[in-house]
Amino acid sequence: MASNAIIQAKLVLLGDLGAGKTSIVVRFAKGLYYECQESTIGAAFFSQVMSLDEATVKLDIWDTAGQERYHSLAPMYYRGAAAAVVVFDITSTDSYMRAKRWVDEIQRQGTCYFITFHLIISFPVLLLSSFLLCNATFHMLIKIKAGNPHLVMALVGNKVDLEERRQVGTQEAMDYAEANGLLFTETSAKTAQNVSELFHELAERLVELRPSRPAGMILHDGRHRHGNGGGRWRFCCSG
Repeated sequence: MASNAIIQAKLVLLGDLGAGKTSIVVRFAKGLYYECQESTIGAAFFSQVMSLDEATVKLDIWDTAGQERYHSLAPMYYRGAAAAVVVFDITSTDSYMRAKRWVDEIQRQGTCYFITFHLIISFPVLLLSSFLLCNATFHMLIKIKAGNPHLVMALVGNKVDLEERRQVGTQEAMDYAEANGLLFTETSAKTAQNVSELFHELAERLVELRPSRPAGMILHDGRHRHGNGGGRWRFCCSG
């Protein structure tokens, strides 16, 4: 039985055109699959509630467009997200390579940048009735952290129902995911294989992160959710 805790979390799906992002989320949120799924324009929004033992998790899911012309819009959706799912098509090496570029881009949002400033100040000094102009150099180191360091990210190889056309090996993708601290699974939106399990695992990870209150997550107390104090945004290093 779920506890009174309610977690509302922002989740974003990213990946190449035709990887199956929309098919995955439609299968999860609506239990449907369309052979001819229209391409997403800009982004599409879905919402789904999951009841776990520890909490109730409400996922606000942004499905982004895979076309290159919409790439510049993606940061609007993944910034401040609590979780990200990067999808590739196992029958396309190009799709996998672009998925890796998405991973790199998102991880850069959680990177710490160090900027050093050198400040030179000149001032007069009286020495034996003469003034000398002396310089003092000060160094300042400023740390800037971008993105969400607690972001939960999953790499997903979709279309395992097309095993005979596979171009990306399971072990290869698994090794890459492990090296980069990502969750990994392979799915089929067509047969629903591992789709619910994917989002359930993400929800479990978000519940585990609840004490740190990462970006993209709203925490509610179920006992007061109808009152005036029913939760507020908690940000941590959001970009």
